[in-house]
Amino acid sequence: MNKQSVVLFFCHVLLLAGMSFSHSTCTGYWTLLQDAIGISAMHMQLLHNDRVVMFDGTDLGPSNVSFPKAKCSRIYNGRRIGFDCTTHSVEYDVATNSFRPLAIQSSMWCSSGGAVHYGALVQTGGFKAGDRTVRILKPCRGCDWEEIPMGLLTRRWYATNHILPDGSQIIVGGRNSFSYEIFPKPASFYWHLAETKSAAKAYSLPFLVQTNDGEIENNLYPFVFLHIDGSLFIFANNRAILFDYSKNRVLKAFPEIRGGNPRNYPSTGSAVMLPLDLQAKSIEVEVMICGGAPKGAHIKARNGVFVKALKTCARIKITSPNPKWLIEIMPLPRVMGDMLLLPNGNVLLINGGSFGTAGWELGRKPVLNPVLYRPNKPPGARFEMNAPSKIPRMYHSTAILLRDGRILVGGSNPHPVYNFSGALFPTELSIEAFHPSYLDPQFLALRPTILTPWSHMMLLHGQSFKVEFTVIDELDPTEVSVTMLAPPFNTHSFSMNQRLLVLGVGNVTTNIWPDLKYEVEVSAPVGSNIAPPGFYLLFVVHQCIPSEGIWIQILG
Repeated sequence: MNKQSVVLFFCHVLLLAGMSFSHSTCTGYWTLLQDAIGISAMHMQLLHNDRVVMFDGTDLGPSNVSFPKAKCSRIYNGRRIGFDCTTHSVEYDVATNSFRPLAIQSSMWCSSGGAVHYGALVQTGGFKAGDRTVRILKPCRGCDWEEIPMGLLTRRWYATNHILPDGSQIIVGGRNSFSYEIFPKPASFYWHLAETKSAAKAYSLPFLVQTNDGEIENNLYPFVFLHIDGSLFIFANNRAILFDYSKNRVLKAFPEIRGGNPRNYPSTGSAVMLPLDLQAKSIEVEVMICGGAPKGAHIKARNGVFVKALKTCARIKITSPNPKWLIEIMPLPRVMGDMLLLPNGNVLLINGGSFGTAGWELGRKPVLNPVLYRPNKPPGARFEMNAPSKIPRMYHSTAILLRDGRILVGGSNPHPVYNFSGALFPTELSIEAFHPSYLDPQFLALRPTILTPWSHMMLLHGQSFKVEFTVIDELDPTEVSVTMLAPPFNTHSFSMNQRLLVLGVGNVTTNIWPDLKYEVEVSAPVGSNIAPPGFYLLFVVHQCIPSEGIWIQILG
């Protein structure tokens, strides 16, 4: 049975089950990239050298990729000190579909991070001896992790990071950490521990105490987004605030989502800030949160009762003078799902289960179908079911967008160790790619190809530049836009630092000599509140079909 037949069969199954979906249901397709990369991809970050950094934790036991003895890690299992001579981090080369092991010395399990202004991955926190460690991986050939023990002011486990306008990272929350801190310290980019700790401070954040459900918590990995005025939108549990981190002051409290159900770990939903249209007279900022688990679901799951996940999404315009949540219904309930921004402005919901919560062995019934959400369609016509994977991606699964438009998917390990047999959902070491419908061969003639600028162009805020591109088919100049995306750090169903900016629409000129080419002039974002310094992916989109991206660097 070919791919199309399998997809049609699955769609008929959904129809017989009484499920509704749009006319173009079950689009897109999947390819397996690697049967096993040696680790379970619990965390992912795409770097500007087109390598993806993945890691799990050093507490899971030996992985399937060994190191020479010179790179063994010293571990403590609660009873004795031993050595682990296997890797728990790999660098995946997208172009060659290959990977190499990386060496880490402390547990990065359930940590956070982001790619900073000069392109390195700065990753923070983790488990046990790693919960105050800062780790740096530079995007260079043969480079490996550098670690700063005690680089954080307090332990950070299940925290959230976000890049700030000055290029530093704010680290918010974590288990029993009702505070935030900034790394490196403001007005300094020294990476030395002495420089980091001097004059640095962790600031109390009472909102994290107020949203904590005691033993259940329900506010770990809070959803954090940089607002266009430089403040932070922070969502935890079932409500949100607008927060001035520089003055440690709440600027606004947003209403609770109708129903009051939790959306953060372990009742894990996901969230995105919808695309920012920089051509609008007044930029609207809208946040969308989808999925999660009902109140009490986590305790019930620990007692063997698995409650159906939430089927709702909630959107709110945080720039509105009277912001309110708009509720929408997904085609499928989903917990532990991921929400990814696509280059054409749509949102992809992927991974997760439909019953239970996050946590060891607490999820049931995998959701194999991604769902596409088109935010600019009328309500009721925004969701579209996509083709299913064959591989369950439950707790500790990940997904990120690649430069060519594919979605890299990996991970799934709902166990405290590697467990490959005798489990409902064994530890998953494979990685695969989902090809959204815009990569279907029927759209090849509509897909733009960027000719200039060259990849890794450096731009200042507000700088105008021209993008030259070709299209095989006839071009519709009214259906051309230029977008740029900040590649996120993905773990535990949240993509930290993710944002998509629409730089321009239309204004296309045509050059017919010596070959038919098109040109569109746009400007880089005007300030670092909208686009913090760092590397972004730039796309030309034609009739909702994006080009392959090129890297650009916004200078601070």
